[in-house]
Amino acid sequence: MQLFNNQSIIITGAGSGIGKATALYFAEKGANVVVSDIHVANGNKVVAAIEAMGGKAVFVQTNVANNNEVETLVQECVHHFGRLDMMINNAGIGGDLKFFDQITDEDWNQIIAINQTGVFYCMRAALKVMKPQRKGCIVNTASVAGIGSAARMGAYAASKHAVVGMTKTAAVEYAKYGIRVNAICPTVIKTPMGDSYISSDPKITEMIKQTIPMKRFGEAKEVAKTIGWLCSEDASFITGHAIRIDGGMMA
Repeated sequence: MQLFNNQSIIITGAGSGIGKATALYFAEKGANVVVSDIHVANGNKVVAAIEAMGGKAVFVQTNVANNNEVETLVQECVHHFGRLDMMINNAGIGGDLKFFDQITDEDWNQIIAINQTGVFYCMRAALKVMKPQRKGCIVNTASVAGIGSAARMGAYAASKHAVVGMTKTAAVEYAKYGIRVNAICPTVIKTPMGDSYISSDPKITEMIKQTIPMKRFGEAKEVAKTIGWLCSEDASFITGHAIRIDGGMMA
């Protein structure tokens, strides 16, 4: 029997990077996957890859900053697969590098809308389904910026600190219903978003790498496997944690 056989999972931001790797990992382990992304072409490619390996998947285009679209996303999962067992709130943006006094209202509002409010919408919609099931697992993608500082990324850091706070609060509120809620806190991961911060200047890339004791950046597959563990029965007594995936960076 596969690890997540016939369980249903929604993954936001699943068209690329960590989300894509997570979608493929869970499909490989037998889960029915709802691939959610704002980019249609990317999302459909991930669904095609899952179907090519013999898995089950559907794509639902979703802007997580729009509550109506999030509600539809969760409804579509229940419609197609009968229930919602796992919700991976991974969609997010980084924004441009700016010192705090240079952050515009537009910068702030966009990042908070997607990274913070979007996670709230997704958590709320998922919990409404999971509570009567008396079972479920939510994993939110935060960041090492959510447990520390992030120079020139003030809005991003604020949004990720909020994700950690929401994770811990929901974990306490819903543990009695058999629902576990955790967050992951990666450092730079080799994804399109991660590459956007490290590819422009080799010196900066090397400087960031030297802050990581393992002296390398993480792989999307490594993050996907951590998410898989958090959703598995092997982590059945773990809730309310912000798990660092950082090669020792924050140690």
